[in-house]
Amino acid sequence: MGVVTLEKALFLLAITIATSPALIVCNNLRIKIKDSSVPSSSFPSNFLFGTASSSYQFEGGYVADGKGLSNWDVFTHKPGKIIDGSNGDVAVDHYHRYLEDVDLMESLGVSSYRFSISWARILPKGRFGGVNQAGINFYSNLIDALLRKGIQPLVTLHHYDIPQELQDRYGGWLSPKSQEDFVYYVDICFKSFGDRVKHWVTFNEPNIQAANGYRNGKYPPGRCSGQFGNCTDGDSENEPFIAAHNMILSHAAAVHIYRTKYQKDQGGSIGIVLEIGWFEPVSNSTADKLAAERAQCFFSNWFLDPIIYGKYPTVMQNILGSNLPKFTSNEVERLKKTGLDFIGINHYTAFYVQDCIYSPCEAGYGSSRTEGLYRSSPYKNGVPIGDPTGGYWQHVYPQGMEKAVMYIMERYDNIPMFITENGYCEFNNPNLTTEEFLNDVKRVQFMAVYLDALLRAIRKGADVRGYFVWSLLDNFEWTDGYTARFGLYHVDFSTLKRTLKLSGTWYKQFIAEHKVKALMPKQNGEHLQS
Repeated sequence: MGVVTLEKALFLLAITIATSPALIVCNNLRIKIKDSSVPSSSFPSNFLFGTASSSYQFEGGYVADGKGLSNWDVFTHKPGKIIDGSNGDVAVDHYHRYLEDVDLMESLGVSSYRFSISWARILPKGRFGGVNQAGINFYSNLIDALLRKGIQPLVTLHHYDIPQELQDRYGGWLSPKSQEDFVYYVDICFKSFGDRVKHWVTFNEPNIQAANGYRNGKYPPGRCSGQFGNCTDGDSENEPFIAAHNMILSHAAAVHIYRTKYQKDQGGSIGIVLEIGWFEPVSNSTADKLAAERAQCFFSNWFLDPIIYGKYPTVMQNILGSNLPKFTSNEVERLKKTGLDFIGINHYTAFYVQDCIYSPCEAGYGSSRTEGLYRSSPYKNGVPIGDPTGGYWQHVYPQGMEKAVMYIMERYDNIPMFITENGYCEFNNPNLTTEEFLNDVKRVQFMAVYLDALLRAIRKGADVRGYFVWSLLDNFEWTDGYTARFGLYHVDFSTLKRTLKLSGTWYKQFIAEHKVKALMPKQNGEHLQS
């Protein structure tokens, strides 16, 4: 990639991006982006524009002030687990720099910040040890700092990381004992922070955690078998479903605690976040269309159907048989009664899907029986589904945003939704200068077309109540380490200096424009134009 000057970046923006009337202002240059056909009134007046993060990826301070070791602390210190040999010991040092980062959020004009709580910072040994008051104080101070700036916290209780103590004692999510530990932990969080937190998420992407932790072994605890990965222990055809089963029941138990003890007085809401991709059939054949639906069932409906309807998708039951755990009658009733208040959607990309039941498939993601007997790929006849990004797994396909939201709306009776993550992956090319990273034109283009797709879904009736960019800062990206950048702010990983990118400037202007129009009074049935 050659040098992209700021002038060139702004010129490209002017001719390629269709979004709301806005001025990009950077280095004293001003340029107007042409109007979008989507009315500004599509955003509700209370719509949350935010940024997202997670504790392990942002905080650092991995043994600071009494924090215990988490599964990710241990996993990343094992050779060969992270592509660049790095870890989150320091990450972007949000633990010590949170006030600076809250100021950065305020400067963007966001109305909400999604972050996760480190379970091991609150309970270093789970329920087998005491509460770490320093951890309580950190999150309490962060929440207060956000509220002083008018930024609502949206808090995730579990974002991949658990105390290593629980993994060592009984195998973590493979044991029903994890349910008891999770309830003990979330009760402390509701009690400590619920007077100020109005949006709670029980789990972030448990569908990814179950697959990567227990099928292919890419995430802790690194368990898999046979054809699925290179692990020393595991059972890829059973353990993902056992872990998922315990997470689903832990979600239900947490919701029950919140509803019965806290929700009436605290006035908040509680939901779950799933990674929800989009799957296009590779052909118009009935078999491939059914395979695309099967992919949704084995990917996200795997969790949402039990939580909302009290049972696993029928197609999963038919294919998996005894591999799929059973809910007791009491558990079914608990699931139906608790449910959730909203669905969080993490959406990044889309794939083509080929049927593997009626025609032979090459080995690949999804092709085995316990994965759903479909093969997914971003390519069709060698042509990608959309423009490539810095992540091999991510291609730009904004139609997938609209289709995924409409699918969730229709399948789950338009339960309120939040886009809890959406972002553009850029490879951390060591040959690029900081200035080149700051002129992130492709990220701006990505955000513009995906927000436009989201607005189309809202216009069609989807009850979407917020959009959170992944992420505020470049950070530790799990097994990709520091080789991938998603931030609105560039982070120099040697000094941890934060610098606003062009995408951050664009998002700030977008938020300002849509906040103003959403709050403007109506005249003769129309919103006044700014």
